[in-house]
Amino acid sequence: MWPVHPLSSPFVFICFFFLQTFLLLPNVPVFLFSSCGPERLIGLAFACALGVTFLVLACALPQYNNWWPMFVLFFYFLSPLPTVVARRFSDSYDSSSSALVELCIFLTTGVVISAIGLPMVLAHTGIIKWGACALVVSGNIVVFSTILGYFRVFANEDMDYGAW
Repeated sequence: MWPVHPLSSPFVFICFFFLQTFLLLPNVPVFLFSSCGPERLIGLAFACALGVTFLVLACALPQYNNWWPMFVLFFYFLSPLPTVVARRFSDSYDSSSSALVELCIFLTTGVVISAIGLPMVLAHTGIIKWGACALVVSGNIVVFSTILGYFRVFANEDMDYGAW
């Protein structure tokens, strides 16, 4: 039997794909994303599904069997709201700082830190196990990176939606 190469597992392939697609994007100027194809949207959806899968595994695996970590879903829905409000009511999101933009960044940071802190508090008090906490935190990192990637990729406001 041939030895299995450690990089041949699907999980490692998914991680490399995620790193290549989303985490290397901040070095690229925003104007290059004006003609984004559907592959970016498909990649974002895939990464979000991977993060939610980690969350469901943290709840449904037989050794954990506790659904309290699902409360993190509220933070997933709350995290993009301040950024959407700031883009809607601010003159320019990329210009010099305004009080509204700074407040929305502060609120988004609070939501993200709360989503990471909730499973740690639950694990510290013994409500969930530490393995479930690790799965929830890894799912949080993937989902919040996906939300950040969405706002980076689709930062151009005058995008043509007829291309989709």
